Amino acid sequence: MESIIAWIKRYVSPVFLIMLVAAFILWYISKLSYTYTTDYTVKINTDGEKYKVTCIFEGVGTNLVGYHTNFGKTLRIPLSELKYKRSREEGHEGMLVIDPLSLQQAIAVRFSDVKIVSIGSIPEIPTPKEND
Repeated sequence: MESIIAWIKRYVSPVFLIMLVAAFILWYISKLSYTYTTDYTVKINTDGEKYKVTCIFEGVGTNLVGYHTNFGKTLRIPLSELKYKRSREEGHEGMLVIDPLSLQQAIAVRFSDVKIVSIGSIPEIPTPKEND
């Protein structure tokens, strides 16, 4: 192992290594300025009901990387911000079906730097209990 390190020190210039690292960093920064499309799983809490929705995001690479680091957080979206209807399927009584467009718009408000292209399937959630 020491012979490999000695060989590298003898034949590879430290200035070359510094310039190589600098070039890589500049290349990476320039690539992050492009527009990308990717999918993320967003955690949502609607009046105590937690669920996940897969969204397709489009945006500048730096914004997408920034959001990717914050995706462990749960979005709180109250039911009052969403359009929904009661499920009419047999066995699903007491469940609410959330309108995908209203959920997409509610998510888009919270991620203003990127465009939400589409969202995946949304699970039905139970009807909230009325306070006595």
